[in-house]
Amino acid sequence: MDKQKYYITTAIAYTSGKPHIGNTYEVVLADAIARYKRQEGYDVFFQTGTDEHGQKIELKAEEAGITPKEFVDNVSGEIKRIWDLMNTSYDKFIRTTDADHEKQVQKIFKKMYAKGDIYKGHYEGMYCTPCESFFTESQLVDGKCPDCGRPCVPAKEEAYFFKMSKYADRLIEHIKTHPDFIQPESRKNEMMNNFLLPGLQDLCVSRTSFKWGIPVDFDPKHVVYVWLDALTNYITGIGYDCDGESSEQFNKLWPADLHLIGKDIIRFHTIYWPIFLMSLDLPLPKQVFGHPWLLQGDGKMSKSKGNVIYADELVDFFGVDAVRYFVLHEMPFENDGVITWELMVERLNSELANTLGNLVNRTISMSNKYFGGLVENKGVVEPVDDDLKSFVLAVPGKVAEKMDKLRVADAMTEVFTLFKRLNKYIDETMPWALAKDEAKQDRLATVLYNLVEGITMGATLLESFMPETTERILAQLNAEKRTLEDLKTFGLYPSGNKVTEKPEILFARLDLKEVLAKVEELHPKQEEPAAEAEEENVVDIEAKPEITFDDFEKLQFQVGEIIACEEVKKSRKLLCSQVKIGSKVRQIVSGIKSDYSAEEMVGKKVMVVTNLKPAKLAGILSEGMILCAEDAEGKLSLMVPEKEMPAGAEIC
Repeated sequence: MDKQKYYITTAIAYTSGKPHIGNTYEVVLADAIARYKRQEGYDVFFQTGTDEHGQKIELKAEEAGITPKEFVDNVSGEIKRIWDLMNTSYDKFIRTTDADHEKQVQKIFKKMYAKGDIYKGHYEGMYCTPCESFFTESQLVDGKCPDCGRPCVPAKEEAYFFKMSKYADRLIEHIKTHPDFIQPESRKNEMMNNFLLPGLQDLCVSRTSFKWGIPVDFDPKHVVYVWLDALTNYITGIGYDCDGESSEQFNKLWPADLHLIGKDIIRFHTIYWPIFLMSLDLPLPKQVFGHPWLLQGDGKMSKSKGNVIYADELVDFFGVDAVRYFVLHEMPFENDGVITWELMVERLNSELANTLGNLVNRTISMSNKYFGGLVENKGVVEPVDDDLKSFVLAVPGKVAEKMDKLRVADAMTEVFTLFKRLNKYIDETMPWALAKDEAKQDRLATVLYNLVEGITMGATLLESFMPETTERILAQLNAEKRTLEDLKTFGLYPSGNKVTEKPEILFARLDLKEVLAKVEELHPKQEEPAAEAEEENVVDIEAKPEITFDDFEKLQFQVGEIIACEEVKKSRKLLCSQVKIGSKVRQIVSGIKSDYSAEEMVGKKVMVVTNLKPAKLAGILSEGMILCAEDAEGKLSLMVPEKEMPAGAEIC
């Protein structure tokens, strides 16, 4: 019987520079899903790669004094090196500078033009160079790009356009009738309410103001819009041919089972891409999952902020599988995750070194100490054994359920509950006490057998997430790799096998102070600006009328903790926050979306005016005011307490 196919892709990484750990998270997440699907018996094809055209790259190459091709060759090589370093099991690494891809993009553009879906016109609007996207004035947020928040520049040029509206109703119907097409649910709602239902504008799909791109072959002064070029990699990489000569591989694999992408590019994958496919008369992918961001402790990673963490640096400190564990385990399903050096050390020491590493080491050491490494099932069973077995046998089903819903972090948590249960079993059975009683040697042997068997089963489940660790555990236990089907049975470890004589430490505990000292050497803190410069950076504002102390006394200021936050629909400026003040929660609407995302607001302690009369903003009740400072350019900064203060503390 032929295996069922499973085609999974990541977004292809943009070759503007070295990928940080947030970019790397995506390919590790895809790898975990791909590996698990292989364990389930699927015929998996996993594609990743690099996106290598566009104005930004042309400019960066010019700055570096090399050709764009030389520039992308260097960066693409670095990206591939990091993907390989992280032990990702991709089947194809595509580059958009590959000759076969470029040829197909030209043919695709021509086919869409011949069909009447693309027409020639002129574009005048605002252009965001980092996003390679045009916007109308109404789409800008406080004059800036609605996607990345950077300034946009006026642009006018001859261009080809795609008739997006032609397919909009069809796409809306598809989304309504395929509830799993866009996940999580919040991303689907965002696309429907913010883009599709208000009406789609025609999309500019060519540029003439730069040259680094795939030329439109019948009008070579134009290059193909970078997103039309990039998105089509999902079909060109597996052998799609516009003229009907597609490969067997394409016919087998398409439609894709899963496009795994970052939430910031969900619009391109759930609106533009499906419409392009409709134009080509191809079926749509089964699912697009927009995963959250992995943030540094002080916000989204940015080179300009100087808070970028790279995967290879983390690997030097913690090892590949520890980094894989962290990025997979710490990322929620829908909300952004946070990475810090402190949190990495804490997780390594508590979960990997203690829960897992210590369990394996203790079990092997006791097997060697009491039985010369021989592991035998003597069948001396007690009720605690039955409880352990039923617990262990239930875990694979729980992992499968979580993985089916792409809840990878939750699946890993289930695996580690198994290891924690085995540690508890050691405490329950006390092998060291059994060893003192000659009459209980067979019971001791049975206990150690159960531990070795349980660890083997746990290591099998761990393989998708931490493949090297699985191999190291099984090698030390002298155990064979198992299938998921094997995990329905407890007791497959061959009685009479011997574990290794010298167990290795899987994860060594680290000292936080030592780690932070090394990090400081790698990333020295930026020098503080000179006092003179600080004095120059001031804002003078018009004074308001004086008030008395009695007037001031009427105002009540308290510390509030933001526990939830979301964008106000159809508003370019407003965020709606749920703010905990003492034991109560208030809803406060603030015009700060230009400077803060809803995600980064959550968890912040802020200063709040709490006795303002409630008012409605954009139809939403607001029960207070969050205080901000505003500089001369209109940029906002939240007023936050300098020291840790509880929610509700009075500001006086």
